[in-house]
Amino acid sequence: MVHENTPARAGADPSEANAAVVMTHGRGATARSILAMHREFPRDDVAYAAPQATNNTWYPHSFLEPVEKNEPGRTGGLDAIDRIVEGFVDDGIERENVLLMGFSQGACLTSEYAATRPERYGGVAALSGGVIGDEVGEYEGDMAGTEVFLGCSDVDPHIPVERVHDTRDVFESLGADVEERIYEGMGHGVNEDELDYLRGVVADL
Repeated sequence: MVHENTPARAGADPSEANAAVVMTHGRGATARSILAMHREFPRDDVAYAAPQATNNTWYPHSFLEPVEKNEPGRTGGLDAIDRIVEGFVDDGIERENVLLMGFSQGACLTSEYAATRPERYGGVAALSGGVIGDEVGEYEGDMAGTEVFLGCSDVDPHIPVERVHDTRDVFESLGADVEERIYEGMGHGVNEDELDYLRGVVADL
């Protein structure tokens, strides 16, 4: 599956930006909806882009199903993120100045993207998500101290907290600097503590 090829954009022109943020939406949402979060980050030299899933869904089943059940959507989603990242690199923005972030299904894709393409990024933020598959795969590479933020509720109806812990372990094994925050009784959403943390990451890009 090839997801839509024209991302939503905001902020600085990539050719003139000093940093970039890739924002990946959740199931049933849109690129425009998650892109609105860029207003939380008060910098005018950052380019923001959000890929759009076909029919607003990256892959059909739970991220905890066997990987093959969510193909070709999963791979198509990873490719959609990659096109944006490579576009920013082509525009002169180093990967170490690119923040990857996503919510829910988008957080799962973001986690999987960073784990399967380990590099030194400006940061990785998975808001209510984790790596994809019924079993946690073997990931190899070096993220060279990339700051990774994992935020999730302890009672999220879609994201078992155990998978968040597994994802933490994956990124630590790849040499990332992981900040995991589990919020008691939050449900499935993004809270002010997470936004505040991300404001700091964007400020430091």
